[in-house]
Amino acid sequence: MIQLDHVTKSYGTKTAVSDLCLDIGPGELFAFLGPNGAGKTTTIKMMCGLLFPTSGTVRIGGFDMVREGEKARPLLSYVPDQPFLYEKLTGREFLQFISDMYGLPPEYGQERIATVIRQFNLEAFVDDLTERYSHGMRQRTVFASALVHEPKVLIVDEPTVGLDPYSVRQFKDLMRQQAQQGTTVFLSSHSLDVVEELADRMAIINYGKLVGCGTLESLRNQAAVDGSLEKIFLTLTLPDDLRSEVV
Repeated sequence: MIQLDHVTKSYGTKTAVSDLCLDIGPGELFAFLGPNGAGKTTTIKMMCGLLFPTSGTVRIGGFDMVREGEKARPLLSYVPDQPFLYEKLTGREFLQFISDMYGLPPEYGQERIATVIRQFNLEAFVDDLTERYSHGMRQRTVFASALVHEPKVLIVDEPTVGLDPYSVRQFKDLMRQQAQQGTTVFLSSHSLDVVEELADRMAIINYGKLVGCGTLESLRNQAAVDGSLEKIFLTLTLPDDLRSEVV
């Protein structure tokens, strides 16, 4: 469902992403890891069609995001690290806006809105203006809006920031449920414990280049370490002089 074929993105003389290749199938829960500034956000923006690669091809559902973006974009949803809502709309109005934007038939749209309201327990505040929402309420509403049109690809960036333990547990259950239903879940996170628990496979990027990709056991072999994902991550991303101090 997601294919990055030798993707490079440059800004003048600076290369943010270099020759990145990924192939992620339906129903896979895939984690994308890297230090700050490694190229994660640039990669996500190219996958969403917000940026175009300097070279290489990004495909969503087999469609080239540059040449066939109008066919690729309806297949995906993106949940950013900072949830955005139109603050003068109620939660229900925002969900209706998203339904209309994706062109859902009115009756089906109403059915889907009712479903996600129940799924995310929004009933108590969905008819309040979103400007009054707490961070957790905003995050739940944004996730609900992302699933209104039943995307084939769900891209999630740092979803657990600011969430309480109960909400984090709900998020984990939701991600696994989506993958089991056949949705491709692409998760970017610094929460390595969450990633270690959830991901089928994971990729680690550093200075724009892929430095490891595969299952946890495969990454252990690639890093030549026997330990947690944190140890693998530090081994693959830290300079030699710093690595010896923390690994």
